[in-house]
Amino acid sequence: MLAVAAMALSFLTPAKAEAVTYSQLLSARSQAAASKKRVANLKSQLSGVSSSLQSQILELDDLTNNQIPAAQDAVDSANSASADADEAAESASQRLSAAQKDKADLQKKIEETGKDYDDAHAAVAEVARTSLHGSQASDTMSIVTGAQDASDYVDSMQTSAAISRSEAETANSAAEDLSTSKNREQRLAAIEQEIKDLKAKADSEAATAKQAAADAKEKAAHLQSLREEGNSKRAALEAKESQLKTSAAKEAAETLVIQSKVDSFNEQYAAQQAAAAKRAAANAAKAQGTYKSYKKKTSSHSSHHSSSGSSHKGSGSSSSSSSGSGSVSSGTVGHPTGDVGNMYPFSQCTWWAYIRRHQLGLPVGSYFGNGGDWASSARALGYKVNHTPSVGAIVSFAPGQNGSNAQYGHVAIVERVNSDGSIYTSNCGAVMQGRIYYQTVYNARAYWYIHS
Repeated sequence: MLAVAAMALSFLTPAKAEAVTYSQLLSARSQAAASKKRVANLKSQLSGVSSSLQSQILELDDLTNNQIPAAQDAVDSANSASADADEAAESASQRLSAAQKDKADLQKKIEETGKDYDDAHAAVAEVARTSLHGSQASDTMSIVTGAQDASDYVDSMQTSAAISRSEAETANSAAEDLSTSKNREQRLAAIEQEIKDLKAKADSEAATAKQAAADAKEKAAHLQSLREEGNSKRAALEAKESQLKTSAAKEAAETLVIQSKVDSFNEQYAAQQAAAAKRAAANAAKAQGTYKSYKKKTSSHSSHHSSSGSSHKGSGSSSSSSSGSGSVSSGTVGHPTGDVGNMYPFSQCTWWAYIRRHQLGLPVGSYFGNGGDWASSARALGYKVNHTPSVGAIVSFAPGQNGSNAQYGHVAIVERVNSDGSIYTSNCGAVMQGRIYYQTVYNARAYWYIHS
């Protein structure tokens, strides 16, 4: 059956498109099946709800769980392609610059010693002379000081001359055998042809990079429009939630609202991180410029500073001892938060838990350890830790609990406490590459919850 599906896909796919692998086909089928099942469950929960409100909820579900993730994948792929194209264009440009420099250097040599001068021949001869017998002056001095009489001196000089002639003949022969021993005029023609080819390659790579950047920009704009549409539909749904009478319908709507809000929060977080990185780069450049200016300004007085600097030894040391005091700030929670920034590896469950707590304006520590260690780490700092779930709380699973990693455990954020006592959580993991997934957890009181 899969083979038939793959064959059908091949007829629908353009000839130049990449082949769909077996694992990709399975993944696509699995995702399609999961989406179909989710929509069926959602419709079941919305039984009795007006058709117009049902449509509104289903549209938000499609935007949040299908269209926006697909658009995000397209943006990521386009950004990666754009980065690769930029790198290829830069590499081609550098090769072109190197060839142009070779041409300029060669033209300068032609002006100095002519176009027919054979550099390879001269270089090999010089290497042979230098490596085999050193300089002529040193050899002559060696013969003079080593000769026992005039006759010995003459014999030695004749022998030395014979050796030199042999070396020169060997060098000449080597130069003639070199495949690269073109004269300068030939080499210049070859470099000019290379520059022509490289110029065409560089122009092509630059055009590809420009198109890739435009494609990435277009896909980012499409993603942004989808998110704006999702925010609008979410706001409209929130205004009509009072029309939902059954607990199942309310939970379905609230779950969708949560997912939409998390996506919106993540977009804001990414924008904040990008802005922070830009500011950091600007500050670093400014600091580097200030340092260079300072070095230039003070270089003329270096001797003065070196003689008088010892009188300032130890100045400023008191300020360094106070650095990092923010790590024990308690904010408004009445105990140390342990927060000095997100120190958890990208895409790990702990990385996401830190981000989401900040999105919700709640405290979280930077060094709580593995997921299964978070409850004890938080308790040691004074956080409220118990078995009672609440919205925004961190749920910590011991190793192996609820299918978590048998060595590290897991953490997630409680997004909703359902009417049946189960909890709806947002999660991340290494294999998710920074994407968030959701899970309904039953037997909720079996786990530890970290509050404030």
